[in-house]
Amino acid sequence: MIIQSPGDVFCTVFNAPIYWYGIILALAVLVGVISAEILAKSFKEIPSGFFIDNSPIVIVTGILGARLYYCLVNFSYYAKYPVEILDFRQGGLSVHGMLFAGILSVVLLAKKYNVLRILDILACSTALAQSIGRWGNFFNSEAFGIPTFSDWGVFIPFSHRPVMYLNYELFHPTFLYESFFDLLIFFILYFSLKKFDRGYTFFFYLFLYSVVRFFVEGLRVDNVLFVLGLPIAQLVSIILLLVALAGIFILFYLERFASKN
Repeated sequence: MIIQSPGDVFCTVFNAPIYWYGIILALAVLVGVISAEILAKSFKEIPSGFFIDNSPIVIVTGILGARLYYCLVNFSYYAKYPVEILDFRQGGLSVHGMLFAGILSVVLLAKKYNVLRILDILACSTALAQSIGRWGNFFNSEAFGIPTFSDWGVFIPFSHRPVMYLNYELFHPTFLYESFFDLLIFFILYFSLKKFDRGYTFFFYLFLYSVVRFFVEGLRVDNVLFVLGLPIAQLVSIILLLVALAGIFILFYLERFASKN
């Protein structure tokens, strides 16, 4: 089966295009906020309505962080066309940038409450939102992988292909791979929330997502910034993976220390 995007425009309203990317992103954010609020009801230490009340700040901060990170990674292009920095409609949002900005904003907003448990819930709902949001890349014909001859290859229009791949038609649908694994991560984290103490689910998310992103990134053809011979996204994934392992070790050590005293 050949996967082919129907196009990036959903419809036009008064001659203004409404893009699939924006619709998918809005749906992902809505599902993320609602799922976070539902999950939070299981924990009395989190005030009712916390995620809904603070969602405007977290959403705006996350989107700005995602856009800023993306533009910095693609600095050579946006240095020539700075006006396009403000054009969100055609895509160009980085998950890593969203994570950094979103986590920072949540930590600042939740400092009066149980920050680690709030981060646990945020991680779980974020994985679900990511599994939906990745489909925005499909409609934009972006974030695809190297050419493939497999039956599940995605057709990419000539205008979106790198020059060296103009003679190919089908490419690895890396957006689909990540969407699937993000959904799987969500279910793992959902059960983790019920079984493990605060903090573990958040670090499990960093670990699992970093592993998935590292391998998926190895297939993508749109990497523009390399550090130490690795695409920047892979390098950041390695760093986050190490942070996750350190966080899990620290939580485990503190638990053992507390049990002995």
